[in-house]
Amino acid sequence: FFLFQMAQKLLRPFMSLPIKHLSVPFRSQSSLLLCRVPAVPCGVAWCGPLSFTTTPAVRRTFSTTQVFRHTFNVQDGDDFQDRVLKSQKPVVIDFHAQWCGPCKILGPRLEKMVAKHQGKVLMAKVDIDDHTDLALEYEVSAVPTVLAMKNGDVVDKFVGIKDEDQLEAFLKKLVGP
Repeated sequence: FFLFQMAQKLLRPFMSLPIKHLSVPFRSQSSLLLCRVPAVPCGVAWCGPLSFTTTPAVRRTFSTTQVFRHTFNVQDGDDFQDRVLKSQKPVVIDFHAQWCGPCKILGPRLEKMVAKHQGKVLMAKVDIDDHTDLALEYEVSAVPTVLAMKNGDVVDKFVGIKDEDQLEAFLKKLVGP
């Protein structure tokens, strides 16, 4: 790491110079990017013409996993009305906050369990700092609070962290056999 920082400091004056890029085939059929910088006196005895190699940036793809198809963040009261209260499927509502440590543990655990049910149940995430009206309406006094809703009615509720077995039992009770 130290050598990398030293190289950056030494190369900084040359970054405004014209650079020629050459593409050369490499063993693994990916291309290697070669850069040649013209020699410029820099006052250091060992400094001469510079050439260095870098590899091209890795291409990244975006995909949606099974977890995110059944989980959504509530945007506002109308969104809650449309996607939760009017839902044909049972909905688990996770009332959480960004500053809440237990919420950060429970949230992913609950998302994973909801995904296991393959679309039989949905999960709505409600940030209580953004949607205090919903938190007050559903009497959320501590986070994390999780509600289970069927046909717009609250059928079950728990507060705090649960382990995976308890979450599975909670969801099975909501979804049914």
